[in-house]
Amino acid sequence: MTDLKRLIRDVADFPRPGIVFRDIAPLLRSHFGATIEAMSGLLSAAEWGQIDAVAGIESRGFMLGSALAFRHGKGFVPIRKQGKLPPPVVAIPYQLEYGEGVLEMQQGSGRVLLVDDVLATGGTLQAAAELCVLAGYQVDFLAVLIDLNLVQDFRWKGSPARTVIKY
Repeated sequence: MTDLKRLIRDVADFPRPGIVFRDIAPLLRSHFGATIEAMSGLLSAAEWGQIDAVAGIESRGFMLGSALAFRHGKGFVPIRKQGKLPPPVVAIPYQLEYGEGVLEMQQGSGRVLLVDDVLATGGTLQAAAELCVLAGYQVDFLAVLIDLNLVQDFRWKGSPARTVIKY
């Protein structure tokens, strides 16, 4: 995984002063397949068999989540920022490391793997998991590409966020 980590570019003071943005664009451009395979390996074959769909958080979680869903023959459920999905939707406010936001998704059912690109403070992942439950889904697993290691041992209802790259 060290090889993948070296392809992530640090961008200082983006999107706001004091934030170091982890730019995964170079990684995805040159090693997208390897990235998806590494994320696929976060779940066993038996665990992949337990889920019905992959829920991806806008926007970089879309890229990873939809590729994982396709790779494993699962459905994809988008979790979007406020106002991007047609109604009816379920919504939940959340705190970012540098602000606030609202996530929305359409109602449904089934067991999901929740996917995002980065685990920073855990606010987005926590809110997205709660939103999935409010919308009728059961969150069985959490997977993120990068753990910034700002929150030690992040868990949602006892389930750890499985990660490929840790800082």
